[in-house]
Parts: sequence; C-alpha cells; structure tokens
Amino acid sequence: MLAPNRSAVSIPLPLIIIAGCFIATVTFGTRSTAGLFMLPMTEELGWTRENFAMALAIQNLVWGIAQPFAGGFADRFGTGRTLALGALIYAAGLVLWSATSSVEMFYLTGGVLMGIGIGTASFGVVMAAFGRAVPQEKRSFVFGIATAASSMGQFVFAPLGQAFIANFGWQMALAILAGIIMLVVPLSAMLRGRTMSAPGEADMPFMEALAKALGHGSYRLLVIGFFVCGFHLAFITVHFPAFLIQCGLTPEAGSWALGLIGLFNVAGSLLAGWLGDRLPKQILLAGIYFLRAIGTAAFLLFPITEISAYLYAASLGLLWLATVPLTAGLVSLFFGPRYMGMLYGVAFLSHQIGSFFGVWLGGLTFDLTGSYDLVWYLGILIGLFSAAIHLPIKEKRVPAFMAPAQ
Repeated sequence: MLAPNRSAVSIPLPLIIIAGCFIATVTFGTRSTAGLFMLPMTEELGWTRENFAMALAIQNLVWGIAQPFAGGFADRFGTGRTLALGALIYAAGLVLWSATSSVEMFYLTGGVLMGIGIGTASFGVVMAAFGRAVPQEKRSFVFGIATAASSMGQFVFAPLGQAFIANFGWQMALAILAGIIMLVVPLSAMLRGRTMSAPGEADMPFMEALAKALGHGSYRLLVIGFFVCGFHLAFITVHFPAFLIQCGLTPEAGSWALGLIGLFNVAGSLLAGWLGDRLPKQILLAGIYFLRAIGTAAFLLFPITEISAYLYAASLGLLWLATVPLTAGLVSLFFGPRYMGMLYGVAFLSHQIGSFFGVWLGGLTFDLTGSYDLVWYLGILIGLFSAAIHLPIKEKRVPAFMAPAQ
C-alpha cells in the first residue's frame, strides 16, 4: 500500500474516479473536435491543409513534450494543481485560436499553447492520480475506465462540436469549448495529492529513475510501439472527416464517424483494461496493432460509403485507445506508481511524435498528391511493425526500482 498523504486520504476513491473521468471526458473530447475545424478555417482564411495540419502536428508534439514534465510536476507537487494549471492554459489557447487570422499565430495558439494545456490537463495526469489511489491488481481496469471516459468525450464532443460550428461559426464554437474546459479547474481539487514512495519501492532522483527506465529493453520497445499508436490516432482524428467528404460523404457523416469511434472505444477500453488484469498485456497490445492494420486494409479494399465508414469507425473504436490502459499498466508494473507520471509521460511523448507525423504527413501528402492513399498504406505497414515488436516485451517488475532487501 502506498504511503498516503492527508489531502489524498480525505477524498473517497469513487469521487476521485468520477472527477478524473469527467476531466478526461472534457479535455479529450474537446481535443477530438480539431479535425472538424479544418474545412471551415481553410476555406475562410485561404490556408492549405498542410498549414492547418502543421499547427495540429505542432500541438501534438508540444503535448508530448509537455507530458513528462507535467507528469513529473504532478508526481512531485500534486495532480490537482497540475490539472488546474493545464485547464487554464488550454482554455486560453482555444480563445486565442478563435481570434487568429494568420498561420503563424495559429501555430502559436492552436499549436504551442494548446499543446502545453492539453499536456498538463490530459488523461495521462489523471491516470497518475488513479495509479496512486488504486492497488496494482486493479490498475489496468481503472486505467481502462479513464480511457473509456476519454472515448465518451469523443463520442459526445464530435457531433457537439459540429453543431457548434454549424450554428455559431467556428470562432464562437472555439470560445464555447473554452468555457467548457474551465469546468476542469474546480474539479481538479478532487484529484489533489502526490505520490509517495511505498515499502518495497526504491526512492531515487527523477533523472536517475528516467535513466534506469530507458535502460530497460521492454520499456524501450513499449515506447517505440506507442509511436505507431499516435500516428494512427492523429491521422484519423484530423483527416478522416475530410477524407470522407472527398469520398462524397457529408460533414455530418465525418463527425458521426468520429463519434462512433469514441462510443465503441468505451467498450474497447473497458475490455482492454479488464483483460489487462488477466492476460499478458504485451500480447494484447500486439493483437490490437495487428487488427488495426488488417481492419484498415479491409476498409480501403471496398468502395467508401456511409455504411462502410460507420462500420470501420465502430471496429476501429474497439481498438482506438485500448492501447492506453495496457501501456499505462505495463509502465506501472515495470516501475511502480512513484514515477508513473513521468515515465508514462515519456512513453506518451513517443506517442505524440507519432501524432506529429500522422497529422503533418496527412496534410502534406494530400497537398502534393490530392490523395491520402500513401499515408493509409504507411499506417498499415507500421501497424504490423508495432505488433511484432510488442511480442518480446517481458511483463515483470524492474529490479532497479525495488528497494534493497534489509
């Protein structure tokens, strides 16, 4: 059992989980609407898709860079403070994005500022709080609950964001989303507290913990594989609505496809978390990446219709964020909860580097070729690669993170 602190003990576990899940729903749900703004913004402002995609690629990269620092800050100073600060930055980025008229300012607001905000108010920090409060044997399932909440946010906010844009315009839609994000600030108090070392855990400086983690082969393979997850998710989130419009479908079809991904991932995340407490996590991860590649190949082989798009979205949703509770569960198993915020953040940085390339290459490839085909095919190939590299991962505690025997 972890050594408790007073602020953490005073809050019942169900309230921590409910507040954390709501925060994950709002922050990830708002982020999932980004692709819906591509066509109205590029058409009104005269930008290319690469211009838009580059801003969101920067956002993903900054989000990833911010995550280890946010995780380390949360480990040391508390998750509640970290989430509140992140929400304020996130909302400011949305408001300033709504007022931008130049590509450079969009890179700064929608890219850098929002990236910092999302990185410090994301489900990665929420899961650090859950990892502190929940026993090891139940963590994968609780991480699955947090991930499912994020997916529910995508289901709710994708059609909601499209409705905001259709009824109020893209500028006002961003301002409304900023107001919703501000709800995170009072809720963050429910997740206050920081993780203390537990009996049987080594206590070391954070940089030493990072160096020892990076020296562990299974962790390195996990980090590399998470790059592929980011590539897949970011490309689909940003470019799938525009791809479906190119195939003759409506903007509403694109928003509902994203929503279906989120809805079905509620089940996928819960199932992955439940299975992760019972089966080898690395085998489950390999299976998820393999099925993503096969499902995408099957989708592209047949004519794109509204029905096929929804079927693909539903099948992809079962696998969408199912990697997250398993990846977080392995990080927690390898190293314990003491350094989870930082070390999961490092893995998530790899995820976001993949996101950068998924978003940017999507926009660049479309502008150069008028098609997304090359990026679809690349996604299939690296999905198979990620499935293969997860197989050698060993699911056991790293000795360097265990306290020496007395």
